[in-house]
Amino acid sequence: MLTKSQIKLITSLAQKKNRTKEGLFVVEGIKGIGEFLNSSFELFKLYTNGTDFGVASEQVVSVSEQELKKISALKTPNTALALFRIPESKSIKEDGLIVALDDLRDPGNLGTIIRLCDWFGISDLVCSSATVDCYNSKVVQATMGSLTRVNITYLDLTSFLKSTQSEVFGTFMDGDNVYNQNLPDKGILVMGNEANGISSEIEEIVQTKLSIPRYGNLQATESLNVATATAIFLSEFRRGKQ
Repeated sequence: MLTKSQIKLITSLAQKKNRTKEGLFVVEGIKGIGEFLNSSFELFKLYTNGTDFGVASEQVVSVSEQELKKISALKTPNTALALFRIPESKSIKEDGLIVALDDLRDPGNLGTIIRLCDWFGISDLVCSSATVDCYNSKVVQATMGSLTRVNITYLDLTSFLKSTQSEVFGTFMDGDNVYNQNLPDKGILVMGNEANGISSEIEEIVQTKLSIPRYGNLQATESLNVATATAIFLSEFRRGKQ
């Protein structure tokens, strides 16, 4: 049975300041919880109305369907909800391809990009401090477990890009056609904000500008969704490479 203090804690984690304060975030659904339980993430508490996850009984709270509705962020709550501890930041490995996000704001886009990094073998994703929090519940849901396999670091993106020895690639409407490039295994691919693209400050640091050409007869489409564009760029960086 849920206590008032448990409900207050869980619902408070919808806000980033409380996730930071408590060092906890929410995962919902059997598949997502299973992914995190099979990773290095540390379980804090599991709330379920019957599903057995094989964890220690002292970490499990049995709840009813009605109680799950009180704590779930989903319109149709799943059969379980878990709290995991936010891990300490890990060092960034600059020996491969890194994706960098310049003030991305949409949780769904970030979640999809995390999944894309997982799919294309990108171990490190670096984010500007203004980028949406990866432990936002909508982001966690959208990653479908990929959050457990991608190292995500929030930092001063300008300082990081200025200090790196890796080549910095940026995505622009007027960049060089990505399909005509011989792209390396190593580098940093910067993706910009949904509405404004890459900031002028970051643009000054970019060494190679890339673009995805438009093929429509009218060429009237303003831009691609940033997650869709990320998929195309990563596919080209990985083309012909094992």
